[in-house]
Amino acid sequence: MAKKTNDEVKEFENRIKAAAGRKYVLRLYVTGMTPRSLRAITNIKKICEEHLKGRYDLEVIDIYQSPTLAEGEQIIAAPTLIKRLPLPLRRFIGDMTSTGKILLGLDLRPRKAKTSSKNV
Repeated sequence: MAKKTNDEVKEFENRIKAAAGRKYVLRLYVTGMTPRSLRAITNIKKICEEHLKGRYDLEVIDIYQSPTLAEGEQIIAAPTLIKRLPLPLRRFIGDMTSTGKILLGLDLRPRKAKTSSKNV
């Protein structure tokens, strides 16, 4: 079991090293300057500065100002964050307060190892 955990840690460390040079391209779709929109902007900027400093492009798009952009991305709820690069494309909906889920979705945090109930 310890070997598997060590292998998972090494795999995660290798992914972090590979991601170190990659630039993240993010788009945050909001609806005006509502409290929820402002909270989402603040939260995602904080996450980016803490974990992706110098390696991200964040574009904030107000769907009231640019409805065609939102339509092209098929935005059905706001705020919505779209991670365009690095692949795979991912979407996050809400005010971005679930930092752990955002980090996991951006591949910036290791997944928890599944425990087995089998006795060997």
